[in-house]
Amino acid sequence: MASAGFGTVGHVAGELFKAMTGLNMQHVPYRGGAPVLTDLIGGQVQVYFGGLGASIEYIRAGKLRALAVTSASRSEALPNIPTVGVFLPGYEATQWFGIGAPKDTPTEIIEKLNGEINAALADPGIKARFADLGGVVFPTSPYEFGKFIADETEGWGKWSSSRASRSSDPRTRRP
Repeated sequence: MASAGFGTVGHVAGELFKAMTGLNMQHVPYRGGAPVLTDLIGGQVQVYFGGLGASIEYIRAGKLRALAVTSASRSEALPNIPTVGVFLPGYEATQWFGIGAPKDTPTEIIEKLNGEINAALADPGIKARFADLGGVVFPTSPYEFGKFIADETEGWGKWSSSRASRSSDPRTRRP
């Protein structure tokens, strides 16, 4: 199981998959996604929990075979690819990006930045480019984004804590 490095989304997504299935896959950390894709295409590694944006053109060109997406719902960019959750109920691991500012940034500046960023994300050309790469735009308020981050942190923290306290019996490895 290749990843773009220790602690990356792909590494954690793979560890979640291993924990939920009881499979024993050897983690092979790389120094970034590009060398992983090279070795995946070349057959040096067998599985990669990687971001869709970097791999989608290889999938479309037939150089990689997507087995499933790790999100809760199918990707609009690859609608024929099932979710891992179809085969492994409850599995979900997504990668997201956001923009932050230092906590003492004045409210007026935060509001201005948020408005401009959300306006850009509403632009049909930008939305189309994100969609083409398998991304979904998530325009939101600073408060909602903060809550989203807190919820994500709590969810992964619960999984991590429960994983650490479980026995080594693979049948009990469920987050």
